[in-house]
Amino acid sequence: MYRVFEALDELGAIVEEARGVPMTAGCVVPRGDVLELIDDIKDAIPGELDDAQDVLDARDSLLREAKDHAESTVSMANAEADSMVNHARAEADRLLADAKAQADRMVAEARQHSERMVGEAREESVRIGATAKREYEASTGRAKSEADRLIESGNLAYEKAVQEGIKEQQRLVSQTEIVATATAEATRLIDSAHSEADRLRGECDIYVDSKLAEFEDFLNGTLRSVGRGRHQLRTAAGTHDYAAR
Repeated sequence: MYRVFEALDELGAIVEEARGVPMTAGCVVPRGDVLELIDDIKDAIPGELDDAQDVLDARDSLLREAKDHAESTVSMANAEADSMVNHARAEADRLLADAKAQADRMVAEARQHSERMVGEAREESVRIGATAKREYEASTGRAKSEADRLIESGNLAYEKAVQEGIKEQQRLVSQTEIVATATAEATRLIDSAHSEADRLRGECDIYVDSKLAEFEDFLNGTLRSVGRGRHQLRTAAGTHDYAAR
């Protein structure tokens, strides 16, 4: 290797000392000396450099093969990744479709259950209303019958007392000495009959009011039952809406 550097130095010295060509940057060098120095340089270069060049060439070949293999591997990995992504997308679409179908089925079942409960509640409300109406009509009928009976009894008692008073008055009229007494007695009997009639009417009013109060309590109980049924229906509907979400 030393001879290589020495020959290069000599070649550089020849070029530096060469005569220049006028009007140009070139120079005139002795051809034989330059070629001799080049041969010396070639002879002085060790054979390891050729081996190193072969190694470099082999390295470049290996790098190209590695690059080709890497590109092939990347291409295969990309293709496999695309296949996996497409499969995952298809699976996700299938799961989404299944979930949507399941949700639609649950919503349909909840709607059917809610409609059935609403129908049952409506039927129960109609039934309770009909029962309450029948009870009201029955209670009102009984109260009216009792009131009519009491009024009729009072009227009969009143008429009877009036007739007795009139008879007594007529009987006493013939007796001049007791006319005043008869008149007072007749007036008393008439007032008593009026009082009895008023008492009977009052009892009748009290009886009718008590029956109406009982019917009012029954209606309030019926309304509370309907309110509880509606509350249970709304609670059940809210629970189904939440489960569906």
